[in-house]
Amino acid sequence: MTPSVLFVCVHNAGRSQMAAGWLRHLGGDAVEVRSAGSLPGDQINPSAVQAMTEVGIDISDQRPKVLTTDAVESSDVVITMGCGDACPVFPGKRYLDWPLDDPAGQGVEAVRPIRDEIERRVRGLLAELLP
Repeated sequence: MTPSVLFVCVHNAGRSQMAAGWLRHLGGDAVEVRSAGSLPGDQINPSAVQAMTEVGIDISDQRPKVLTTDAVESSDVVITMGCGDACPVFPGKRYLDWPLDDPAGQGVEAVRPIRDEIERRVRGLLAELLP
């Protein structure tokens, strides 16, 4: 069975979108990837789009999505990035919290280290999911 991962942050405009982009890029069809936000923004953070484009990953076609109970229930691993109590918790799900700086309102220079930390964490996650 294909493992599924849901990335959640508040606006689903930066961190969770970059993480989903990395996982789609590195995991291909071997992993099902979702992302959502507890209070989704209007658009993806342009600095996040630019930072990902620099490493050859295009997330410009993504849109912020609202976090639904169904998305959590149908995911094997739920990774939260600073959404606090807004993230629903279901028994039997694996939850990870990745404390990452929020790229909202930041220039691409500030977003690059966040992007690189997300890549490091996604590679570690993939090593666990696809032994």
